[in-house]
Amino acid sequence: MKRIPAVLVTVAALAFAATVALAEGTAATTTPAPAAKSTSTHHHSSSSKSTHAPKTDLNTASKEDLMKLPGVDDALAEKIIAARPYKSHSELETKNIVTKEEYSKISAKVTVAPPQKTAAK
Repeated sequence: MKRIPAVLVTVAALAFAATVALAEGTAATTTPAPAAKSTSTHHHSSSSKSTHAPKTDLNTASKEDLMKLPGVDDALAEKIIAARPYKSHSELETKNIVTKEEYSKISAKVTVAPPQKTAAK
């Protein structure tokens, strides 16, 4: 008897999460009528653009992932990997891995995640 309320709450929470996920997916694929445009609708679409493509982590990205960045070829990807670890993405330029022009193309698409902490023994 005590499990019934917990099960009902869980089912309700899952149904709510599924409804929200479905609503977000539907809102992104439908185009509103011209009269229905509002600032809140525009705001929603601009926020989805900023999260469209995740940034590439310079310390953990594979060679193939690095080569997906604009202007990064096989040799440059190897140079980026060889100069690891990075404390910030601006080190690409300060370590003379890329030129200013190359850096300006990729700086908005890369990040440097903080290093993983290991458990003390």
